[in-house]
Amino acid sequence: MDSDFGIERELSDLQKLRSQYRPELPPCLQGTTVRVEFGDATTAADSSGSHTISRSFPHTYGQPIAHFLRANAKVPDAQVITDHPATRVGVVFCGRQSPGGHNVIWGLLDALKVHNPKSTLLGFLGGSEGLFAQKTLEVTDDILATYKNQGGYDLLGRTKDQIRTTEQVNAALIACTNLKLDGLVIIGGVTSNTDAAQLAETFAEKKCPTKVVGVPVTLNGDLKNQFVETNVGFDTICKVNSQLISNVCTDALSAEKYYYFIRLMGRKASHVALECTLQSHPNMIILGEEVAASKLTLFDITKQICDAVQARDKYHGVILLPEGLIESIPEVYALLQEIHGLLKQGVSADNISVQLSPWASALFEFLPPFIRKQLLLHPESDDSAQLSQIETEKLLAHLVEEEMNKRLKEGTYKGKKFNGICHFFGYQARGSLPSKFDCDYAYVLGHICYHILASGLNGYLATVTNLKNPVNKWRCGAAPITAMMTVKRYGRGHGTSTLGKPALHPATVDLKGRAYELLRQNATKFLMDDIYRNPGPLQFDGPGADAKAVTLCVEDQDYMGRIKKLQEYLDKVRSIVKPGCSQDVLKAALSAMASVTDILSVMSSPSSGNTPF
Repeated sequence: MDSDFGIERELSDLQKLRSQYRPELPPCLQGTTVRVEFGDATTAADSSGSHTISRSFPHTYGQPIAHFLRANAKVPDAQVITDHPATRVGVVFCGRQSPGGHNVIWGLLDALKVHNPKSTLLGFLGGSEGLFAQKTLEVTDDILATYKNQGGYDLLGRTKDQIRTTEQVNAALIACTNLKLDGLVIIGGVTSNTDAAQLAETFAEKKCPTKVVGVPVTLNGDLKNQFVETNVGFDTICKVNSQLISNVCTDALSAEKYYYFIRLMGRKASHVALECTLQSHPNMIILGEEVAASKLTLFDITKQICDAVQARDKYHGVILLPEGLIESIPEVYALLQEIHGLLKQGVSADNISVQLSPWASALFEFLPPFIRKQLLLHPESDDSAQLSQIETEKLLAHLVEEEMNKRLKEGTYKGKKFNGICHFFGYQARGSLPSKFDCDYAYVLGHICYHILASGLNGYLATVTNLKNPVNKWRCGAAPITAMMTVKRYGRGHGTSTLGKPALHPATVDLKGRAYELLRQNATKFLMDDIYRNPGPLQFDGPGADAKAVTLCVEDQDYMGRIKKLQEYLDKVRSIVKPGCSQDVLKAALSAMASVTDILSVMSSPSSGNTPF
């Protein structure tokens, strides 16, 4: 019911305390003046797709990145915006709920009112369906009072969201026109921000004055690229899950008779599982990216776990599995493709097994009945399986138990009978109170959304880099969503429906990255030594309150900061190498530039292997 949205919440003492917390703003967002410096025109990270992207987005491709500057910044060509007319902005939750989403709205509202108290923020009720139906709630500070620093999306609600078809885009256009919106802020992940880019392009083409801005909010942590270091909600999800995992580890060590198989929410990518492993130190993790890269079969994974159990020579342990693992197993993925193809043809689930190819039918019949039933579920809108509904942890526990019993009978394993216990952690964490980091990050992104609109920008994503440092050192900016797009010519699972089309694609765990390297360095110790670590529950004060994700801290990021630094070097070269400079200076500059351009040309060529996120 629409009447349920925006109602005053009943808060516990802790919630009341959290609602009083005021997130900090970086210096560049403080005050009532917007200072923005525009960089060079952007290009696609994957040069091979730039032509396709520019043709699909002629109005919004190639726009410059924007840096928002503090009041005392000495940048001569920065644009200073002091006039702030009353602005009407709409905001919509798109995609699955993620802790911190409410603080984006809070930050946006505060920024609107600070710059002009007559500005209006309209929240669309029920996600994109509310946008199409023009169902709105005017967001005020009083309405927000019991939602500040709180979890969930229940202020406005959400539906199964997409803004993709011609009818949906036109409905959004009509809504923004009728409501006389100056801006539309879309809060969501990879799919939602791809839709935001398309919406921005259509609005520009139709000369609609509404500017579209995206915000990276997804618990999966897979909206990562050179401009986006992490997503709102990821920090909270990983901290809450890590405590649950650590509790299970302690239980395992105490009873010494169970192996726990824990599946973690996170869609196709394994970011959540990797981060939770680095925080809680379970004995083992099976990353979907490793399985896909090594083309490990179901038999290979089962053998790997059984060999690890035998090597430990203990009767307890904890094994983490990402929910996207099932789609990374080659033969299971191929089976899913056949099933989904038959479902699209209208074949009923009861009749699919008899229409499978011989090898697929053999695999299907080999699997336990509960998994067969789950594999027959209709795929998601992006053609991926309903990963949250497929109990991979129970499948692997079943196969490992069978193999260990077989080894026991054959005498190759001389331990006790194997006992597995299964868990799926996801829904328990995504409704959590957001961590201090997510509260701050989301609130800052909300403020940036206003700065983007005040700068007249359309089709941009709000960005913050240098996040591993304190808030006063965060770099705030905006980047065109088209600069983050790639064009997949081939693919599997999530995103196959966008093959050949420009889109944001989920970033998977980088098997050459520092976070993965840290995991590999410690994998043997984690497996053999039971060095379980319990970070405890979410902490809002004290020494643990400012802890940040391990994967965020170990990576060497701050792309926007480096782009700005490069611009400073180029400006310095221009100031030194001017007509009238000496021959020696000119020769040195030419020699250095020739070397640099040769190296960069090789590195940026499609065949170099430097693929985008």
